[in-house]
Amino acid sequence: MVGKILMPKATAVWLIDNTALTFEQIADFCGMHALEVQALADRESTDYIVGLSPVLNGMLSKEDIAKCEADPKARLVLNKHSEEFIKKSHDVKSRYTPMAHRQNRPDAILWLVKNHPDITDAQICKLVRTTKATVESIRERTHKNMSEITPRNPVLLGICSEFDLRKAIDDAEKKVLASEKKAAKMAKKEKKED
Repeated sequence: MVGKILMPKATAVWLIDNTALTFEQIADFCGMHALEVQALADRESTDYIVGLSPVLNGMLSKEDIAKCEADPKARLVLNKHSEEFIKKSHDVKSRYTPMAHRQNRPDAILWLVKNHPDITDAQICKLVRTTKATVESIRERTHKNMSEITPRNPVLLGICSEFDLRKAIDDAEKKVLASEKKAAKMAKKEKKED
């Protein structure tokens, strides 16, 4: 894969449903593991993901897909224009949330809490640009509008970028793995002492 693509799972779902590419080719292009792609194909993932066409987005051409369908060893490559756009989108410093998106913050927070419970409240505050009190009230289901909140992906709502979301998820997973390793090390140490 040349660069990180936006919305990798949605792109993978579209490629699974509309092409004859192998799981390895899709996984390589989307920056995922082949087993993740297989789970998406089997629809074993916890939430349903709507496919996003990389052809309509200009990331790939139909010819690129056809070439890779014919040769399972060939790999898909992002076109240069898309790669430049993605790099530029990571450099955007603006943290302003338009008025139209502000009402969607609780929906985004609930989606993050449900789908990525390892993400800390501080990370959610940074992603969604909200307060800890709001995140805690949604996590504890005491928010004043809780009955009206529906979980929705913050990337699709335009609140944060796919890159920022992926970075927060990766950071949370690293912290969980580190704490698990530390706990296992302590348990092993205690076992030795006994």
